[in-house]
Amino acid sequence: MTVPVTEETKKSGLQVWLWRIAFVAAVALQLYGVYSPREAGPHVGIPQIDKVAHCFLFAAVAFTGLKVGLPARWLLGALVANAVVSELVQHWLLPQRDGDPFDSLADIAGVVLGAWLGSRANRRTP
Repeated sequence: MTVPVTEETKKSGLQVWLWRIAFVAAVALQLYGVYSPREAGPHVGIPQIDKVAHCFLFAAVAFTGLKVGLPARWLLGALVANAVVSELVQHWLLPQRDGDPFDSLADIAGVVLGAWLGSRANRRTP
């Protein structure tokens, strides 16, 4: 049995691919931000703005990952592990960077925020 292709199915198929692209972009940006040899991003002079960036990067990956249908347990577990491991890598292996436990807390807050937003968005979507 074949399913007829309608404008609705074309639209939903396009949305799936757009969310997948957004997820891959969010992961790439997050990995660049936490593992680049030098601190990523401009220095804007606002105290603790890097914590906001950490929170946003991890929230974006959690949110888009849930939107594409990744299992929450694995996705969120991997993100929390990455929050801790990335700071250890920055401290021990990247001489231009320094590990900050408060960055890990901001990362975990981002995971929680992204999970909450993603679960709310998925409840609304049929």
